[in-house]
Amino acid sequence: MAFTPKKVAYRGAINAVTLGTGDKAIVIGGQNVLPFYTFDAPIENAPKIGVEISDCAGEWTAPGLKEFYAGCTTMVDYAKKAETMPGADFLCLHFESADPNGLNRSVADCVADAKAVAEAVTMPIVIMGCKNIEKDGELFSKIAEALQGKNILVLSARNEDYKTVGASVALAYGQKVGAETADDINLAKQLNIMLKGLTVAPTSIVMNVGTAAVGYGYEYVASTLDRVRLAALAQSDADLQMPIMAPVSTDTWSVKESTASEEDEPAWGNAEERGISMEVSTAAANLTGGADAVIMRHPAAVATIKQFINELV
Repeated sequence: MAFTPKKVAYRGAINAVTLGTGDKAIVIGGQNVLPFYTFDAPIENAPKIGVEISDCAGEWTAPGLKEFYAGCTTMVDYAKKAETMPGADFLCLHFESADPNGLNRSVADCVADAKAVAEAVTMPIVIMGCKNIEKDGELFSKIAEALQGKNILVLSARNEDYKTVGASVALAYGQKVGAETADDINLAKQLNIMLKGLTVAPTSIVMNVGTAAVGYGYEYVASTLDRVRLAALAQSDADLQMPIMAPVSTDTWSVKESTASEEDEPAWGNAEERGISMEVSTAAANLTGGADAVIMRHPAAVATIKQFINELV
């Protein structure tokens, strides 16, 4: 007798959020099944991959990255080259140098870079800041204004600055806003509720519920992803039905497995291969846990995850 599997398609569904404009616009979310459960129901919008472009990319030392971006000197150069990376769906501009405790690059210079990139590329754009609350608040508002009409996503609004970021990014300039919390379903839900309380539309919110490199407390990430996704689908919790974006590259390329030299750790093997493995493992874990998009860095890692997605959707 033939086996007929029992299909489970939940009443709840993840919001579909559009990023970018024109032919290169992407949609993340929209499914009403668990990650890659295509045997339960079709997944219309496959998970998407973003490529990180840091304003400190010149400091990247991995040979594969240096080779891919050979000749690139400006953020525009890096962005135009990243747009050609096989597997890329969107670009993530990371303004690390704005950190007041680091290079303290001016908001005006960062905005000029963002505007120049937006004029040079056609892929959707995501913006990441320097993690300084005050500097990011000003930076996000100015970039959202300068890129008005580009339908960008700004990562992230946090509990400390959600009012200013949410109001300026989403309400004043019509951009999408990321809700960033740290591996806690209750905090994620609360922040979404507060953003909606500002009258930010649910379809303008993307969650960053926290991530980490595998092996570095990732069990907390896995637990949070599972609980958020099950609440959204099985419990139809409208406050947790926003799609999830996981910034993988910043965590995976900063841990010792990726940064330790072959001279210091000869038994660990090739340093670049270690970094690629960490990025691939972490991205795959996020996607199978419920992330609708991941932000990555290395061309080899992006190609591997793209194949991973294509074979499962």
